[in-house]
Amino acid sequence: MARHSGGRGWYGKVVGAALGVTVLAVGASLWTAQADAVNASPKATAPAKPGSAVKPVAITIAHASDKGARGVNITVDDGPDPEWTPQVLDVLREYGVKATFCMVGTQAQAHPDLVKKVVADGHRLCDHTVSHDTSMDKKSPAYRSQQILDAERMITKASGGVRPMYYRAPGGAFTPDSRKLAASRGMRPLGWNVDTKDFERPGTDTIVATVQQELPNGPTLLFHDAGGDRSQTVAALRRVLPWLKDQGYSFGFPVR
Repeated sequence: MARHSGGRGWYGKVVGAALGVTVLAVGASLWTAQADAVNASPKATAPAKPGSAVKPVAITIAHASDKGARGVNITVDDGPDPEWTPQVLDVLREYGVKATFCMVGTQAQAHPDLVKKVVADGHRLCDHTVSHDTSMDKKSPAYRSQQILDAERMITKASGGVRPMYYRAPGGAFTPDSRKLAASRGMRPLGWNVDTKDFERPGTDTIVATVQQELPNGPTLLFHDAGGDRSQTVAALRRVLPWLKDQGYSFGFPVR
């Protein structure tokens, strides 16, 4: 997983914190390994319901799809955003695709109507911390705990009681203690296999080509719906989703 650099100052404006950037490399899972993981992991097919008991999940970082070896997971990070999240939702609805939205706590708190809309459309929620600090793995366990648990509360409140089912560390800044904490709260640590780098706005054609070229790395695709102009992301999704269907892939959620 490559940590994103550049263009993330908008989070600092929201939370008043400067974000550090480091590099973390994590190998992507192979399709065969993902299929084995699906067979070995419990499956969840519905969002965590309001009032349901918290059940611990595996602490390993998930990459596989609950649809098996020909499944793909669309994941969308950093929102919700009042301009771009509705457009992403429209595209997903047009093609009948469900996705996992990794939300920043402050964004969820600011736009609870959008969080509820994501849930109402049948998508899943993911905890992406309070302030999207990509250097959080270099900070104290207490700080990491606050970032994860406060975001969980913010997202759950904004959704009307539906809890996030996954935890994605900003920039892949996972640590053993953060994975253990998230898993104890029923949030499976969530990685990715295909970083579209849409955050850098490389052009719609480049985003689409990245998906097509890197899909053999594994099924979990990373897009963004906040942090700047996401028009290229929306346009790329309109091309990527039907292409994936034409290639015989089905859309699922990350394994739990």
